[in-house]
Amino acid sequence: MKEGGRPRRGRTLLRRGVKLAALVGLIAVFFVISGFIWFAGYATDTSRRGAIPPADGIVVFTGGKDRIAVAANLLAQGKGRRLLISGVNPATPRRDLEELAPEMQRLSRCCIDLGRQAEDTVGNARETADWAYGHGFKSLLVVTSAYHLPRSLTELSSAMPDAVLTGVPVVSAHLVRPWWRDRIAVRLLMAEYTKYLASLARLAVMPGVKLAGTGG
Repeated sequence: MKEGGRPRRGRTLLRRGVKLAALVGLIAVFFVISGFIWFAGYATDTSRRGAIPPADGIVVFTGGKDRIAVAANLLAQGKGRRLLISGVNPATPRRDLEELAPEMQRLSRCCIDLGRQAEDTVGNARETADWAYGHGFKSLLVVTSAYHLPRSLTELSSAMPDAVLTGVPVVSAHLVRPWWRDRIAVRLLMAEYTKYLASLARLAVMPGVKLAGTGG
């Protein structure tokens, strides 16, 4: 009798385990899908930008001329003392960047620095931290595409945990229309959302790891 009961108890425990795993999986899927809907809405919402507070410095991550134009305009308004353009191709001459916005030509030599070391968002964070700490900046305006901003702020927060970071999202023109009707927009958003989740997971596993040049 006892021996016959053990297999039954084992099967019962197995069924319970399978049900629990299925429930956990459904909850995880729900949160991932809900997170993506929030992320897509954030990346395509053109009504969110309000008054932008001043900061010590401004950083823009390369990837679109609209980003640089927005950052240069903020510098011209006195929203920051200096501007870093992070992730500039080593082969790109300064004069090519100066043609992207009128403010670039006027302020390029006095107040705009070019970072040419970063090759990805983690590199952007490292390059920005080195630049900001070098100038003694404690607060930054972070300019990049809206879909790229959550991951950028995540990486920068890890690199500069004591800094005050204010995101300035630039909404890409092709993402303004209903994103779910555009396969290219959906693919772009899904790819960036996946990278964002990967950054969150990596930093959750290694919370104490700091990037080079961040003072510790």
